[in-house]
Amino acid sequence: MNSHDGFVALLREEVGLPLEAADLGRPFDQLEGWDSVHLLTLLTALERATGHRISLPDALEAPSLEHLYAVAVRA
Repeated sequence: MNSHDGFVALLREEVGLPLEAADLGRPFDQLEGWDSVHLLTLLTALERATGHRISLPDALEAPSLEHLYAVAVRA
């Protein structure tokens, strides 16, 4: 997962929501079907894909998937 495209693919495969790259900047409350279970699923998948632990406080402060991606790649 070295790009936004890889991140979107991970979102589709692991979370199961039909998201597009254009959705990455939208706030979580504007993503249809998004809930806290999706966040936990995504964090687990990101840790597995990157090989790094992701800070839960940083992830919870992220206002969008784009910000969450930034947290994941800097971990």
